[in-house]
Amino acid sequence: MAPIKAAIIGLSASAKTAWASRAHLPYLFSPLGRSKFEVVALLNSSTEAARAAIKAYNLPASTKAYGTPEDLAADPEVELVITNTRVDKHLETALPSVIAGKDVYIEWPLAANTIEARTLADAVKQHGGLGIVGLQGPLGPLPKKLREVISSGRIGEVLSSELRANGGIDGRGVIPASLSYFTERKVGGYVYTIGFAHQFDLVQSVLGDYKTGPDAPQGFLQIQRPQVKVIGEDKTVVETVTSDTPDLIFVHGYVDSGASLHFRFRVDLPFPSDPALVWTIAGTKGEIRVVAPSSTFIHIGNAADPQKFEVHDFETDTVDEVEWDFEDWQKKLNLQARNIGAIYEDYYEVKRNGKQKTFVSFDDALKRHEQLEDILANGLKQ
Repeated sequence: MAPIKAAIIGLSASAKTAWASRAHLPYLFSPLGRSKFEVVALLNSSTEAARAAIKAYNLPASTKAYGTPEDLAADPEVELVITNTRVDKHLETALPSVIAGKDVYIEWPLAANTIEARTLADAVKQHGGLGIVGLQGPLGPLPKKLREVISSGRIGEVLSSELRANGGIDGRGVIPASLSYFTERKVGGYVYTIGFAHQFDLVQSVLGDYKTGPDAPQGFLQIQRPQVKVIGEDKTVVETVTSDTPDLIFVHGYVDSGASLHFRFRVDLPFPSDPALVWTIAGTKGEIRVVAPSSTFIHIGNAADPQKFEVHDFETDTVDEVEWDFEDWQKKLNLQARNIGAIYEDYYEVKRNGKQKTFVSFDDALKRHEQLEDILANGLKQ
């Protein structure tokens, strides 16, 4: 079967964050990825920038270079458009391809705000393509194993869950210059909508959806360090900016099953010797504990310091470690690319073999946007 013809938006030769090259290219350029996908076009800020990226990443000379979203959308060869721009550019760069009926992958967050996310979700339904979102956590091996253990009844009925995390960028009021936009809520991409949201989505993929609304418990969010120091590559302070994005997040309430949920995320370094993240799930027969020693990125993983998954059996009062691992093909990729690769694999099976999707759709992502907006609107304390 012929590979799916794909175009990438935002694969820049000079990108500051380089997520496209670190998380997408390793799978797409792997033997497995090449058997299923072929990158035939790039869209950057100009055709010259696209040509520079084609050269920088050794793409074939036949790869087309585009400088406008409309020109890419008009290319009849392209089946899948992969959007890797900053979040406030998602709508303007991806919408023309959505309207053209192409399948479109957009990194999370889907858009800068809920209104734009709804525009994209509505356009996909209207024009017939598939919408895929880079919320990769639920497709990872850890949440899959968690769901398996819970559904087996090993810990009984789930009563409550608590997650405590200290993470973010550098913490303590410091941020790299390349990510200084994390201090601007209007951009739409910052710790609450990225770092916290990835965790929040993964937790819900295991426990069920969090209840929001006027009658549901909400959260408490605060900007504790409004003055943030921006540092350059040499670690010296370039400037100090005022942040309007929360750096302390408490979310509490219930999931669909009725189990209670308490979630605390602080943009800071953990106390020395404490793990970055601890997640417990308490049931009637036992309790699960997941510990991430040095990174809150449980949607990605950490090969040098992997998450530990344990189960405490109340009847025997024993604690067992549960083994989990990536697929063999994923182990050949860097960490950032492993669960992204799982999204591509799932999409390919949907597109070519009619499989039921497990990736996050635009509609799914819109629901997460609405949750986050509701919690922020009701919980942020100035």
